[in-house]
Amino acid sequence: MSRQQQKAWQEFFLPRLTTKEIKEMNKEKGAVVLPVGAIEQHGPHLPVYTDTLIAEGMVTSVFEHFTQDDSIWLLPPIPYGKSNEHFGKPGVMTLSASTLQQVVLDIGRSIKASDFRRLVLFNTHGGNLDLLNMMAREIRIETGLMVFRMNVMDFKATLSDLYSKEELQYGIHGGDVETSIILALEEEWVHMEQAPVEFYHYKQAVDIKGGPYAAWLIDDLSVSGISGEAAYATKEKGMETIERLGMQMADTLRQISTFEMKAFRKNSVEAKG
Repeated sequence: MSRQQQKAWQEFFLPRLTTKEIKEMNKEKGAVVLPVGAIEQHGPHLPVYTDTLIAEGMVTSVFEHFTQDDSIWLLPPIPYGKSNEHFGKPGVMTLSASTLQQVVLDIGRSIKASDFRRLVLFNTHGGNLDLLNMMAREIRIETGLMVFRMNVMDFKATLSDLYSKEELQYGIHGGDVETSIILALEEEWVHMEQAPVEFYHYKQAVDIKGGPYAAWLIDDLSVSGISGEAAYATKEKGMETIERLGMQMADTLRQISTFEMKAFRKNSVEAKG
């Protein structure tokens, strides 16, 4: 399907509209989705554009499930992420934490200035996770927007019949799941003859009482630059993965589009006094 036929980039791509069209929207319901990816090494077999390509491919699938009545709109993905755990490897293009924070905050301010009420940060890179969680609250505090952070693998439990248990638990970078998705999106970009199998085992390695978090770099975890079963990837699994995750994410975004923050207190007992 060409880009001209994809609903995400035609019917729901916010920047293709005019200022007048955006101003006249009914924004009481709905949401604006900002994908955030990365450009970083993914082993000897995958392109450095992997995370951002996954963001593009997933939102393309997700938005096929929407109608105009859903009022869910797509912004261009931020292609660069916080990837300094991979810094120094050829092709890694990383933003500093402070730069990415400011970019996301500025976009949040702009969304508020356009009178939207809900922002969804759709993340496809693990190194962005903590930063986006923090910035979601900062944007909420400054602008009053309702801000949500979604991750591409939030619904990985639905993939248990496609991938091994070890892959779904430890395949965090360049493994079977990501490689299968890229095969489905851009098969010619993948070098399967070089696809490795290598896992890190964080919980077993960091056998310290209390389970503290250890701040790792990719070279601490992996020789090949990946963690997962990349050699077992197939295009067919990737296509099925995109479809399943897309359906789940679409349902979640519809729920977000009508969510109100007062829902958190709907069962609370009103204080007397």
